Amino acid sequence: MKRTGAGFTLIEVLVAVVVLAVGVTALVGSSAMVTRMVGRGQMETRAAQLASKRLETLRRSAYSTSPRCTAGTFANGGPSTSQGVTESWQLTGTNPRTLTVTVSYKTSRGTHSDVLTTLIEC
Repeated sequence: MKRTGAGFTLIEVLVAVVVLAVGVTALVGSSAMVTRMVGRGQMETRAAQLASKRLETLRRSAYSTSPRCTAGTFANGGPSTSQGVTESWQLTGTNPRTLTVTVSYKTSRGTHSDVLTTLIEC
């Protein structure tokens, strides 16, 4: 009886299934990590946008009066929560004044804070 070489052996099929299972498991694990990273990136972007908006609002308020920095809205403030982001701002110094905007948001590992600082000439 002559044996032909066509087809796969049972061992070859089992090895292929194991390799495929390992690959699929790695893809599932990395897709969960990517989803978390995208969610965190969205929150970081939202926090940076809110901090930048607050910074520009206070800068506009400072420059809207003569003499500068005497507007009633140009003052310390917060905490203020919007879209899951808590922000607060602090003014220090006399001329130039240092404006520090702090934004905080929750992540899967706890609360994360970012700080933006700028100088405003009065």
